[in-house]
Amino acid sequence: MTHDAVSSAHHTPSSAASPAALIADGRAHLGLELGSTRIKAALVDDAGAVIGTGSHAWENELVDGSWTYSLDATWDGIRACYADLARDVRERHDIELTRLASIGISAMMHGYLPFDADGEQLAPFRTWRNTYTADAAALLSRTFELNIPLRWSVAHLMHAVMHGEDHVPRIDFLTTLAGYVHWQLTGRKALGVGDASGMFPIAASGDRFDPEQLERFAALDGVTELPWSLPDILPEVLVAGQDAGSLTVEGAGLLDPSGSLQPGAVAAPPEGDAGTGMVATHAIEPRTGNVSAGTSAFAMVVLEGPLSGPREEIDLVTTPSGDPVAMIHTNNCTTDLDAWLGLFSRFAELTGHPVGPEELFGALFGAGGQGDPDAGGVLSYNYVSGEHQTGVPSGRPLLVREQEARFTLENFMRSQLYGAFGALAVGMEALLKDEGVQLDVMYAHGGIFRTQGVAQQVLADAIATPVAIGESAGEGGAWGMALLAAHTAHTAAGRDQESLHDFLATHVFASQELSTLDPDPDGMAGHAKWLAGYRTGLQVERLAGEVLD
Repeated sequence: MTHDAVSSAHHTPSSAASPAALIADGRAHLGLELGSTRIKAALVDDAGAVIGTGSHAWENELVDGSWTYSLDATWDGIRACYADLARDVRERHDIELTRLASIGISAMMHGYLPFDADGEQLAPFRTWRNTYTADAAALLSRTFELNIPLRWSVAHLMHAVMHGEDHVPRIDFLTTLAGYVHWQLTGRKALGVGDASGMFPIAASGDRFDPEQLERFAALDGVTELPWSLPDILPEVLVAGQDAGSLTVEGAGLLDPSGSLQPGAVAAPPEGDAGTGMVATHAIEPRTGNVSAGTSAFAMVVLEGPLSGPREEIDLVTTPSGDPVAMIHTNNCTTDLDAWLGLFSRFAELTGHPVGPEELFGALFGAGGQGDPDAGGVLSYNYVSGEHQTGVPSGRPLLVREQEARFTLENFMRSQLYGAFGALAVGMEALLKDEGVQLDVMYAHGGIFRTQGVAQQVLADAIATPVAIGESAGEGGAWGMALLAAHTAHTAAGRDQESLHDFLATHVFASQELSTLDPDPDGMAGHAKWLAGYRTGLQVERLAGEVLD
């Protein structure tokens, strides 16, 4: 069943002033997000209407066995993204971008960026993608009596301690990528609570690191002898709306070497991409959640109360306001699907009838929507990398079917779509069925949802929950960060003390267009049958990794 709301207001500026006048008056808000493959910028007015965008492609590197991005590449990318934004503003509105009301930085969560007392980087940036911290994460999970994922900053820190890395005693500041960029732009060593919750556990108050867990960490072997204490090297934790400093002269020069951009913009607490995704989909209240689907995927579900206990499948983080969130993270989502689509695109070229990406996606996704509810017994494992949700240490993409499987294009594509969300469905079962968490609606965003209704229905059937998609979903994390910046500007100026939820509900999402698909009973039954086979076949996936490694 489909539900549709009225049209969206956020794409049209609500103020009487033209975008050019707003920009000239320095009343625009900038959100900049450093994602895994693109750096994006969104410039918005007070109501979240997008009045300028910029982007820059970049890629991580495997250096000495660790996935990383260099800080030189980081600043090159940020400057290129900002220059692209300035060009877009110039072309759209015939005006130079010289002043901002507020600015916010977000980036991929977690990771490890240590600096010494002189601000010198002590070790290459270790991203969320590195999974060599298993022993450290296991030790911390036992010590804290809650699940500490491999990618969390404290797991990387403990890994460095356990391995006696030379730089550890010299650490003066440890932060995330968003926290680092914010520090350089403002001089403030601060971090939004959502991103901070991927560094170290957050207290029940939702506004600081957990003091009891800090004491437990301090008592660990190898930590007691260190010349620093963890609270002294971690960033200050801030919640949405709090003043996190302002853009300095040096910071403005880093963003815009041309010198056109003036300092002074109010800075929002820097956040992680999970938090900005929640803001961009307005999924920040209990019993709501959002799925972000791309190279990896994660589901964020805002909780009403505590879980029964630690679970490896579930990470406990927070919203940008500090409310508790259960996070289901998977390393794999659309990469293998994209490879198959590339193969079909090449086939079309060879026949002399090339097909554009949108037409190709539409045709093949549409075929998947016509497949049998159980995908005819065709199983797809999209494991380009290992997958912690399903206990697969080393991934190999696999297509598996029994001899009697109904192997049609429609079933192949439905299996590919099921497979894109396969590991996520396993984690969501643990959250919704085993833990009994209540979820009224799941908001979704990502390119896989571009073909209307297909992946959206697949996800609804997979998690037995209505899935909603709005126009805002396409704006992404940079837009979500721009909204956080706008909210901070309101609160910092004393003009508007609304909570983040009320600010978004009143000024941004009041009349958003929203399309919601309910789970289909036949689809749910078919997916349950498919998922049972998927779980059984995981033995084949694990064996492939062992044999082919």
